Amino acid sequence: MSETSRRGLLFGTAAVSAGAFLTACTSNEPKAQATAQGNQPAADDKPGKPVTIGFAGPQADHGWLNAINVNAKSRAEKYSEVTLEITEGSNDTAAQIGQVKTLINKKVDVLVILPADGKALTQVGLEAMRAGIPVVNLDRIFASPQAYRCWVGGDNYGMGLNAGHYIGEQLKGKANAKVVELAGIDNLELTKQRSQGFADALKNYPDIKLVARQAAEFTVESGQAKMAQLLQAQKQFDALWNHDDDQGVGALRAIQQAGRDEFIMVGGAGAKSAMDAIKADDSVLKATVLYPPTMAASAIDLARALGQGKGVSGLSEMEIPTSLTLYSAVVTKDNIDQYLPTGFS
Repeated sequence: MSETSRRGLLFGTAAVSAGAFLTACTSNEPKAQATAQGNQPAADDKPGKPVTIGFAGPQADHGWLNAINVNAKSRAEKYSEVTLEITEGSNDTAAQIGQVKTLINKKVDVLVILPADGKALTQVGLEAMRAGIPVVNLDRIFASPQAYRCWVGGDNYGMGLNAGHYIGEQLKGKANAKVVELAGIDNLELTKQRSQGFADALKNYPDIKLVARQAAEFTVESGQAKMAQLLQAQKQFDALWNHDDDQGVGALRAIQQAGRDEFIMVGGAGAKSAMDAIKADDSVLKATVLYPPTMAASAIDLARALGQGKGVSGLSEMEIPTSLTLYSAVVTKDNIDQYLPTGFS
């Protein structure tokens, strides 16, 4: 790709926030579709120009992060012309910066980066962009929009908002209803956003009161320990929102050990274990709010389109969007079969 072509890709201005199209850059049409402007083809499944995509993410020490890697690899394998250069992954920012620099030196066509720390990785994102390599920033956002061509990720505020509305509707009409919250790591911005969305949703239900909140650490062990503390402190409540399905495994253990079942539980992220429990309908867990790891597959779609100089099928703009926010759907026993294939281990 020429330097002129690269710069044209880096600084396109189209933007969109969309919840429903996780395969945003693909189409089942046999030919690349022209956009409304008639000049720029849209990406489809037909093999195109060879593209090498560099992928750098954090260490897969959590079910959701492992699912990110799985989704990225499986989507890249779908395209015969895509070569995926994937790093080992690290939670050490210096190590991850080094991995991205290696990909830059290899002169990959496009970079997909899920930073362990968005702020800390901003500079290397800028370095890639200045080298003419467009960056798809996945989920944890860089501190500067100049460090990426496109951002794709989940909606943490919307996750809390939808959890709150689901619980509100389930408890509507119940006087003096009590809710507790098992949050994630409190110093993370995503945890603050999830809690804020939840609090804002509950404002629509004046009869519901948040009576306790405990922060855990996104692990099974912390979920069990912190949930046990909540159960000890709160002798009766009507609903629990747990931010993360991995820590929810531990929370369910604590709940079962305590013999409590007077409340409903809503999880977060969309782990297969949570979906299996919802489908079985034999525990307090009645719903989970998605934070789709399929965003990694969408990031590969977007990177491929960037590398081939194509737009997004179904949109009129000639360029891919600058941002794509995925929707946090609420999964219950009524729609579980639709979402079960997206559950991660």
